[in-house]
Amino acid sequence: MLRDLILKNRSYRRFIQSETIATEKLREWIDLARVSASGRNVQPLKYIISNTPEVNARIFELLGWAGYLTYWDGPEEGERPSAYIVQLHDTFVSGNYFCDHGIAVQSILLGAVEAGYGGCIIGSVNRNRLKELLNLDDRYEILQVIALGKPAETVVLEEMKNGDVKYWRDENQVHHVPKRSLDEIILKTL
Repeated sequence: MLRDLILKNRSYRRFIQSETIATEKLREWIDLARVSASGRNVQPLKYIISNTPEVNARIFELLGWAGYLTYWDGPEEGERPSAYIVQLHDTFVSGNYFCDHGIAVQSILLGAVEAGYGGCIIGSVNRNRLKELLNLDDRYEILQVIALGKPAETVVLEEMKNGDVKYWRDENQVHHVPKRSLDEIILKTL
């Protein structure tokens, strides 16, 4: 069951925008992050939820989408996320968030996938402008933005060829993601 969730947990970049996500559902997924492991149990991460069309539209303009797809500016109107979760580092809690941000986002996305949704972790963010939009003081550092919604695309895993890590879309707009083989990533068995 866990393997199935992980295999479904792809970086979805096109959504059924009209399929809204209730605030309570987003809170449930953030609660999964809250109870996940945290380095030294410091718990320095905070979150901002956006699930209104007006704020979502403003956040969308501050994000970069799919760097390898240089011909694509991101999802069109109607295919955009119906919610965002902005992940923050609260520097008053701790000067370091260790690997907490990755653990937390994986927990959030697995919860979303289990509920029939999907998402994309976005690190290409105009952090200064987003900080202004969200009216954040310097206490908070924007780590990443999670775009969420009902997926409107198919993402498939491919065996990596010739070390090429770049994902791509075929003529049917199926998103292909190359992955290294298990034998390549396991260096030794002792």
